Amino acid sequence: MMNDNENMVSDAVAQDMELTDPQGSEPQSADAKNAQEASSNDDFHRTGRMQLYVRRFMRRPSAVVGLVVLILLILLAIFGSKFSQWSYDEPDFAALASPPSAQHWLGTTVGGSDMYAMIIRGLGRSLTIGIFSSIGTTIIAALVGTAVAFFEGWFEKVGMWLLDMLLVVPSFLLIALIVGMAAGGSDWLWLAIGLTAFGWVGYARTLRTLTLSLRDREYIRAAKFMGVPSFTIIVRHLVPNLGSVLVINTVLGVIGAVNSETSLSFLGLGIKAPDTSLGTLLNAGQSVVQTSPWVLVFPSVVLIVLTFSVQLIGDGLRDAIDPYSRSGGKAE
Repeated sequence: MMNDNENMVSDAVAQDMELTDPQGSEPQSADAKNAQEASSNDDFHRTGRMQLYVRRFMRRPSAVVGLVVLILLILLAIFGSKFSQWSYDEPDFAALASPPSAQHWLGTTVGGSDMYAMIIRGLGRSLTIGIFSSIGTTIIAALVGTAVAFFEGWFEKVGMWLLDMLLVVPSFLLIALIVGMAAGGSDWLWLAIGLTAFGWVGYARTLRTLTLSLRDREYIRAAKFMGVPSFTIIVRHLVPNLGSVLVINTVLGVIGAVNSETSLSFLGLGIKAPDTSLGTLLNAGQSVVQTSPWVLVFPSVVLIVLTFSVQLIGDGLRDAIDPYSRSGGKAE
């Protein structure tokens, strides 16, 4: 009996010690314990998916540098003309093929046009074509690629046959013909439309392959069973689940469109005078590279910097969105 009483007393003492605060002064109620646990849980905040992507992107210095450089180039294309007294279509006949000087910061062309003003105009025109074409290509490819994969049977077979047929179309020559027929300064718009009209085909095939793994998911079947329209399922469920791929390819598609525009303009099949782009500047500079090298060097540097910055951004986005990225973290 004595041992049983001693055990009961020791258990009571232990319970009193657990309910007292670290100072041993007053017992701690159940409500106080719950409040303490709630306050400790408040120290842990959930990380949203977008916040996680931004954090991963910002952890990569090269991607941040690329983003800063691209922003500076865009600002230069928008506001750069305000810092020069010369316009791209206002030649200085007193300074033909003049080297860089205080009057003309980057020199002049053989016709006396200010290179700084020409590069600002060309950069803005090339970026406009690249962004317009890349966004349009992504939208068309996303809708067509997911639709071909969503509708099975004869629709999928016919859609794949059409995509295969469009892949063999000589798009380069057709775009050159479309731009060649343009007049009145609208050649850049027709060039962007041509690049969009023929640039989505291969991209749509890739998205169709990715959509095959999504069309049999439970939420897609549930939406079909509930009678949700097919277009709504494609727009609300399939396309958003390809968002990471769409974002990356949209960014990298800007460079693809800029390079295509530069190639066409370099060959004289794109932007035509009096308008200008980086391609037309390179075309004008390659004939005078020995006598006026600055006409070729400065546009080439701008094109290389633009391409490199977007490439760094694309690599950073790929690492940020990749679930197996070394950046760590988990979205909830």
